[in-house]
Amino acid sequence: MSRLRRHFRPGNTYFVTSVTFDRKSILLDNVDLLYDAFEFARAELPHQTLAYVILPDHFHSIIDPGDSSLSDIMKIIKLRFSGKYRYHHRLKSGRLWQLRFWDHIIRNEDDLNRHIDYIHYNPVKHCLSKSPIDYRYSSFRDYINSGYYSSDWGATNEIRFEGEYGE
Repeated sequence: MSRLRRHFRPGNTYFVTSVTFDRKSILLDNVDLLYDAFEFARAELPHQTLAYVILPDHFHSIIDPGDSSLSDIMKIIKLRFSGKYRYHHRLKSGRLWQLRFWDHIIRNEDDLNRHIDYIHYNPVKHCLSKSPIDYRYSSFRDYINSGYYSSDWGATNEIRFEGEYGE
């Protein structure tokens, strides 16, 4: 397998997508293990998660890694979740994640806002809820509480997104 080299420069913010192996729907039934992995990674390598959504077979997040390596952050998240998942389900082995992850460097404020909107609308796109506010496993409610969205955003009209998002 070729060695993927990622462009890293302190100050960049990234939109990230990580998908389970064979798109197995394991994340929502084990969301507490994934939340634990996010917190463990934040303690090991200080960084900020600006927005996130967890779906049955993948998650999206926007990460500001600060001085930490995005690749190392994602490695910790995936390894921690995998170890806890195997322990919890009494498994000795087995792949849980697709190799690597998809990332996009956020270029400006418009790009950031578009990706945050994409994250928060994703459960509606995947028919997991009729409105972003109905979906529990995202940062949408935090954004409502901060005044960035109204509670009915994404509920009345379909929102379309142009571009690649690592689906």
